[in-house]
Amino acid sequence: MTRGTDIDCNELVEIVTDYLEGTLDADIHRRVTEHLDQCDGCDAYVEQMRETVRLAGTLRQDELRPEMRDRLLAAFRGWRTDTTPSA
Repeated sequence: MTRGTDIDCNELVEIVTDYLEGTLDADIHRRVTEHLDQCDGCDAYVEQMRETVRLAGTLRQDELRPEMRDRLLAAFRGWRTDTTPSA
């Protein structure tokens, strides 16, 4: 990300966790907020991430059936592989 320029959708996705955790510096936070004000898609994405964090935070490990845990882990591993840029 280049300082002093607008944040695009791809950059926002890369830093959404830092945004939600409040760990961005003030300038980047302001630029993310400006982007969200103008981009309905990213605004919806951030709201989905907030809801995911909220729901995941209420689930304890002992409440999750082992087969569901395995399915979730496989899905996240597959997602990570699918989003890795190819050379």
